[in-house]
Amino acid sequence: MSATMQRHIDLAGTTDAPGQARETTTGFLADAERIRGKPTSPDTIGAVLIVVSELVTNAVRHAPGLCTLRLTLQDEGVLIEVSDTSPVVPRPRAPDVTGASGGWGLQMITRLAGEIQTVPGPGPGKTVRTRLPW
Repeated sequence: MSATMQRHIDLAGTTDAPGQARETTTGFLADAERIRGKPTSPDTIGAVLIVVSELVTNAVRHAPGLCTLRLTLQDEGVLIEVSDTSPVVPRPRAPDVTGASGGWGLQMITRLAGEIQTVPGPGPGKTVRTRLPW
């Protein structure tokens, strides 16, 4: 199967954005299961939702304005892309064990998805993408 399904949503840079992204992702994964004709493991669904939530949260926290979530069903996985208005490439940092300032997101994404790629655009911003196995 080649990329047979794609979904995107533009999100305001507010604290509601991660929840809206998770809701969109849940619907996308349900549709993807129907297309594939077999259920997806709860672990896979959980991993995709965590990665989406973390990427959107980072966009809201570190870039002003709108961000866009794009999900693409591919042969071997789900491509997750989040575009925002900041050209600054995400960099891992030491986690704050008190929970006050984060630092865990990129570590979780890397642990669940492996490689994270950042590409310029659209406009002056960037797109952060990763792929999770399906």
